[in-house]
Amino acid sequence: MKDIERTLVNYVVDTTYDQIPKEIIELGKVLTLTVLGTTIAGAGEEDCRAVARLIEDWGGKDECTILMYGGKVPAHNAAFVNSYMARALDFCEGMVPGMHLGSSCVPVCLAMAELAEGCTGKEFLTSLVAGAEVASRINACSTYNGFDPTGVCTLFAATAMAGRIVGIDKETMMNALGIAFNRAGGSFQSNIDGALVVRAIQGFASRDAIISIELAKAGITGPQNFLKGHYGYFHLFGKDRYEIDTLLGNWMKTFWLKRMNFKKYPSCWATASGTDATLELIRETNLTPGDVQHVAVTMTPYAYKLVGHKFEVGDRPTVNAQFSVGYCVANALVRRSSKIEHFDALAVKDPEVLDMVKKIDVTVDPDLEETGHNAVIVRVETRQGGDFEKIVALPRGGGLDNPLTMEEHLERFHDCFNFGKGLLPQERLDLILSAVHRLEDLEDVRIFVPLLLP
Repeated sequence: MKDIERTLVNYVVDTTYDQIPKEIIELGKVLTLTVLGTTIAGAGEEDCRAVARLIEDWGGKDECTILMYGGKVPAHNAAFVNSYMARALDFCEGMVPGMHLGSSCVPVCLAMAELAEGCTGKEFLTSLVAGAEVASRINACSTYNGFDPTGVCTLFAATAMAGRIVGIDKETMMNALGIAFNRAGGSFQSNIDGALVVRAIQGFASRDAIISIELAKAGITGPQNFLKGHYGYFHLFGKDRYEIDTLLGNWMKTFWLKRMNFKKYPSCWATASGTDATLELIRETNLTPGDVQHVAVTMTPYAYKLVGHKFEVGDRPTVNAQFSVGYCVANALVRRSSKIEHFDALAVKDPEVLDMVKKIDVTVDPDLEETGHNAVIVRVETRQGGDFEKIVALPRGGGLDNPLTMEEHLERFHDCFNFGKGLLPQERLDLILSAVHRLEDLEDVRIFVPLLLP
């Protein structure tokens, strides 16, 4: 049997910038811009402030920077809080069936650049692409069944990137990935219940990646058969099945990370088709809130389990709304758009939106999977007696088949920056955009750190 673990380690360590196609370099830059934007937007959330204060209170070695707030803490703790902020508004990228790479990978790479006392833009991008591609291939062979792919699989990407940037050898990388495997975990129940720990799962992946590197450097060994072993990853998260060509085939020629989805709306990807369908109906029919008598939303089983439950405003309204298709459809009907500010706690409690939610029923149809994993049917019954229906198989931003334009990516970054409640001076916006645009030419990516400080 081919040593898939060692082959993947070789891929991670041996990949060079020159092997990476231009379009994938551009994808890495878009991912970086996306996560910098969501970090800026998320930093103002009350729980992000609390986590930043907590991490600073823990103290320790002054290694890496807490972005948006300042102060230096141990690298693993800096990566934890920075990833927590990046994921806070759930406006980052994602990959079916629910893995969020960027909100761990970009903060980890920046933290490791500080720890290594420098990292070129080319090495940053090479590490980002190599690590993300490994995790994307593992993710494509996975069956999570309620485990959170971010907590389970993103860990491999972040570990691979961190190890590359600090220059560990192949044997240390093998041990680090084996150690990281032992930290894989997290549950989608957090999303369903609207718990803030959804954001912390992103932070755990980042933190544990760096700890895995440090343990491996100290001589702690990890299981060598962490993927194909009797109790390895594919036994636990793949039903003992995987495709060798998916894992190892056409390295740096076929890219699974191109299946990455970039969100047009600041909510769970499983809600995006419902939002798209609703907004398309509004554009086509000029539907108004007063026209709506009843709305039926039909979803695939996977999406229904995650976001199809009855919407209720709990202790954390933002998270409740982010993971509810009922709220997202109601919000689109009332506000005729879906923006970051619509998921603010006060906006979620808007009586007009809550009244609209009461008119929405969400059901599941297994046959809809044939249309698409994220397929949704939205049917609106009007007071005038007419009915409208819209089917969306894949929402805007959906990987290869329905990608966002560069203009839309830039618009989203502007929205994130402006939502940052004045945490950064306005002139930083163009400086960040310029640095990302020329990322491959940067002598040291640490220039991003002062740009993301007040």
